[in-house]
Amino acid sequence: LSSTFLRVWKWVQAFWHKNGLLTLSMLSVATGCLLGFLLRTLELTELEKQYFSFPGELLMRMLKMLILPLITSSLMSGLATMDSKACGKMGVIIITYYLWTTFMAVIVGIILVVSIHPGAAAQKDDYSVGKVVLSSADALLDLIRNMFPSNLIEASFQQYRTVLVPVVKSPGFPKIPGKSLSFIYFAPDDENPEIHLPVLLELTPSPEITYRTLPGTSNEMNVLGIVIFSATIGLLLGKMGERGTPLVNVCQCLNEAVMKIVSMAVWYFPFGIVFLIAGKILEMEDPLVIGQKLGLYAVTVVSGLVIHGLVLLPLLFVLITKKNPFAFIQGILQALLIALATSSSSATLPITLKCLLENNGIDRRIARFVLPVGATINMDGTALYEAVAAIFIAQVNEYDLDLGQIITISITATAASIGAAGIPQSGLVTMVIVLTSVGLPTNDITLIVAVDWALDRFRTMTNVLGDALAAGIIAHVCKKDF
Repeated sequence: LSSTFLRVWKWVQAFWHKNGLLTLSMLSVATGCLLGFLLRTLELTELEKQYFSFPGELLMRMLKMLILPLITSSLMSGLATMDSKACGKMGVIIITYYLWTTFMAVIVGIILVVSIHPGAAAQKDDYSVGKVVLSSADALLDLIRNMFPSNLIEASFQQYRTVLVPVVKSPGFPKIPGKSLSFIYFAPDDENPEIHLPVLLELTPSPEITYRTLPGTSNEMNVLGIVIFSATIGLLLGKMGERGTPLVNVCQCLNEAVMKIVSMAVWYFPFGIVFLIAGKILEMEDPLVIGQKLGLYAVTVVSGLVIHGLVLLPLLFVLITKKNPFAFIQGILQALLIALATSSSSATLPITLKCLLENNGIDRRIARFVLPVGATINMDGTALYEAVAAIFIAQVNEYDLDLGQIITISITATAASIGAAGIPQSGLVTMVIVLTSVGLPTNDITLIVAVDWALDRFRTMTNVLGDALAAGIIAHVCKKDF
């Protein structure tokens, strides 16, 4: 009996050592969902909800704190220790792969949304407020400006964003000779209803409003600018040889130190995830109302993400590497759960890096290059979602899209997703580019906001999965170079 007990105990220990954290994280996702729906019955005040989500907020802050040192150190040290020829080859392969998978995701989304036709079930709210949005030209220029930040310190906490300022043109009073613009009404006096007091009303035409664009900022980290700067420095340090070695060593030490912090911080994550997910569920509007309106739309997006993430990407992985993709995916489950909880691919970056190095044995230099670039430009889930959302909005407005417009949507969704920084709900910002490209009303984005926070989590999981599988493919393709 004791030997059986010992065997079981050893098995439990081995399992816990290997999958303990993963098991805890899975339980915490389920607990968070359960707790969120149970606490909805209590109808907490806004302040109570804020206090309740505090441990979850701490988790987000911890992860965001590690983004900057991790991206800079991993790109600089990763690229500096590589041969420049291997670097160039890897860069070309990775960018081609990312663009190709993103375009595939968009095609899947378009096929599904056209065949399921979720727009038929949704109704527009008549009282939605029109909001002024940027033109796609301005949004594209902002993306290019963010590639070259004017101030590196500022780039670590701010992005450039064009702001629209309303300018009121007063039309003045039309001068009509011999006619007064004042109208006299008689209102009864409060104290003595017999007496009528004259009330003068001046009628003026409504003012004309135009919009002017001014340079502004938004309080999000400019990941794209930092990635481009770090990659450039890394390449140049590699070319400098001996003289560049001290800085490369600093970057490698910083990178290892950050990974050690991550190894310690991961044990807090299961606790934080519970409150992060429960807090989000508490903030949600009535799920039944949203389900009736947008249920079919949500099903379309999620089924598209499942087909892309669990069928197409693993298929590509098998064709190129001839290895089992699901064994590889099992190694990054922890990162996928963090992506589900935080809905930010940049914040998940430290965990993805840890999973790839420890569980999947990917070469350190490859992971350090592929992941930060992927977290910035590889947004398969976001591209799929934007294509589906644009066609959904067209269906709600009973607007028939021809083949040319669908092709335009597929190209702009691919391009716009690259500019979607790895922050929560950034897809809504780049949605504008996709909608304006085919002349759809941009204030209809309000239709899909209600389910966006939930779908955002699933598309982040797809983005993170795409980055990790890309690292596995690059490790296979470029193994001769290392």
